[in-house]
Amino acid sequence: MKIVDEHVEVTDEEASSGVKGHGVRYVLAISLLLAVVVLSAVWILPALLNQ
Repeated sequence: MKIVDEHVEVTDEEASSGVKGHGVRYVLAISLLLAVVVLSAVWILPALLNQ
């Protein structure tokens, strides 16, 4: 961080308070897949049982 004229300049890493991890995208992908599977089961199973 450095002061230039009357404002402060920071790097991208300093502004984001650290390095971004790749684990977040895996958690998002897995949770999205599980949500699709569960909602599909909730919709399909009762339709099959009511026939």
